[in-house]
Amino acid sequence: MDPALFFHRFHFGFTISFHYLFPQFTMGIALLIVILKTQALRTGNDRYEKSARFWAKIFGIAFAMGVATGIPMEFQFGTNWARFSEATGGVIGQTLAMEGVFAFFLESTFIGLFLFGHKRLSPRMHWFSAFAVFAGSWISGFFIVATNAFMQHPVGYEIQANGNLALNSIWSLLLNPWLVWQYLHTMIGAVVTGAFVMASVGAYYLLLGRRTDATVEARGHAEYGAIFLRLGVLVGLPASILVAFPTGDMQAVNVAENQPAAFASMEGIFETEEGAGLVLIGQPDMENMRLDNPIEVPRVLSFLTYRRFNAEVVGLRDIPRDEWPDNVPLHYYAYHIMVGLGTLFIAAMALAGWLLWKRKLYDSRVMLWILMLAAPFPFIANNMGWMTAELGRQPWLVYGILRTEDGYSATVSAGNTLFSLLGFMGLYLLLGVLFLFLVVREIGHGPGGHAEVPSASNEEK
Repeated sequence: MDPALFFHRFHFGFTISFHYLFPQFTMGIALLIVILKTQALRTGNDRYEKSARFWAKIFGIAFAMGVATGIPMEFQFGTNWARFSEATGGVIGQTLAMEGVFAFFLESTFIGLFLFGHKRLSPRMHWFSAFAVFAGSWISGFFIVATNAFMQHPVGYEIQANGNLALNSIWSLLLNPWLVWQYLHTMIGAVVTGAFVMASVGAYYLLLGRRTDATVEARGHAEYGAIFLRLGVLVGLPASILVAFPTGDMQAVNVAENQPAAFASMEGIFETEEGAGLVLIGQPDMENMRLDNPIEVPRVLSFLTYRRFNAEVVGLRDIPRDEWPDNVPLHYYAYHIMVGLGTLFIAAMALAGWLLWKRKLYDSRVMLWILMLAAPFPFIANNMGWMTAELGRQPWLVYGILRTEDGYSATVSAGNTLFSLLGFMGLYLLLGVLFLFLVVREIGHGPGGHAEVPSASNEEK
């Protein structure tokens, strides 16, 4: 591989992986904020109102970081990937422009009203501002995923005489069959992130407030911790299930039907076989074209993919080598980390949900510690999911049409790209530290509240 191409890819991979830490959180927590605002409007309970405003502050911090880290990616299309932009701009330029006009402006406008307008707006209008922020974030996600869906499964285009792509059907682009399951899988994955973070903060407040030497302030925070924990579990449990079935399952079917090399790579299938087993763990051996130490469930992969236990699954050996993902082991591990963490999310939320139903969750120190420490892992799982999608699409930028080696800016040298990459790494390190500092400070301040520890009746509200 050309060193310049390698650094272009690594550069964009780094910036988008760091950037996506923030949108996945804001898209997920926006839904939970709307639920809190709805509860405040319905019950008149001031705790829900203060809870919503507390999370809105953290949302605002993450939103600002998302904007700061997202803008450079737009410029990279012109600097590092100029040939890709020239070839596909007539298509993907439409969805990217629509994201800015219809979604980003809506979200950024109403976030100001939500953050600073609670004293000036009526309760219903303030609720509407929260809903508009949520809607804007999810519409934004739709147009971004629609752009990626075109790169995965191009539709609604025509090739012009100069070789560039032009849009011939906006509705085909927006109703791309690949888009439906990818969008739902992505957005529900964001809800999992938001739910785990909210449950984590709630568990932290409860652990802090239940200590024998807890301060009055800590005991007051515990009252809100019960609200955060309950909502995080009630939303996180169904979201953790839905992100696996049916959305994740149907997205895998999309890959199997349209990108057989990517499917074989992420599942570690080297030999074509009928009744293929589902590999739980194993290590790809590219030299001998096999999985070492595999643990698999017989025939399950064939059934999950084609709904028949004896269905044939094509292996990498029967696919031309120049169509394989160019880093099969990394692709395989990214996919299995995502699936493994997703399975643990279901288990953790199911146990927490059962304890909540039994009214034992708030007193279960072990479960509270598990939920508190689980917060980083949905971020990892979601990023691994995007790595699975992007590594699997290789060696194509637009699947079946434009190869990656034909889309980068050959005039930008490897040295220039590496210099820029090191600069971004340093800057993003500072931004990451600043983000953590601001969020930890807000959590330390807490949403405010009463000094008493929540009673059983409070916890059920």
